[in-house]
Amino acid sequence: MDDPALGADVYASVLADLARVNTITLARRPTMEFLDRAIGSRREFSLLDVGFGDGDMLRAIGRWAADRGKVARLVGIDLNPRSEGIAKAKTQAGMAISYRTGDYADLASEGFDCIVSSLVAHHMTHRQLVTFLRFMEHEAEAGWFVNDLHRHGFAYLGYPLLARLAGWHPIVRKDGQLSIARSFRPEEWPPILAEAGVTAARVERCFPFRLCVERLK
Repeated sequence: MDDPALGADVYASVLADLARVNTITLARRPTMEFLDRAIGSRREFSLLDVGFGDGDMLRAIGRWAADRGKVARLVGIDLNPRSEGIAKAKTQAGMAISYRTGDYADLASEGFDCIVSSLVAHHMTHRQLVTFLRFMEHEAEAGWFVNDLHRHGFAYLGYPLLARLAGWHPIVRKDGQLSIARSFRPEEWPPILAEAGVTAARVERCFPFRLCVERLK
């Protein structure tokens, strides 16, 4: 889906279907539960979402904050320049979300209470993932959260059927199964975290077939 030759309309359709996947698979719920723990009773907070796609997670976080009377400074960063315009077009006026194009490393020292990502970790090489974990550990004041897939045989075999029944774009069908194959199992995370110097993170399986890593400070 990140092929530069992919048409703008096709890319937009793929992002829209990925957002639908997130809705059907309850993918945003673990991140919201993390925010309940990380933000707690504080009235204001800042958050960085790495790899925001069409912005559906940031919009959900914005609604979460508004429902609780919190003032949120929400920033999204994505390497693909086409994501920014798509996310902005889907975001209601008045939502305090800043969508940016570029590398998350460029935002070092900008100051965030929380850093989150969804379906990003399995796209990284081992070295990139370790570097990303170190970045979050250093930059997130209240905590960080990796929301990713659980590499599981049932999910790998069942996803294509779900995607076909839902009528999702062929790229979403193919890339989704590939993403499951590239994702992690619970026992694979502790050595990666140790290499990154993270000693207090929690690895948790979340229904259905999500594998999340949480670090509260």
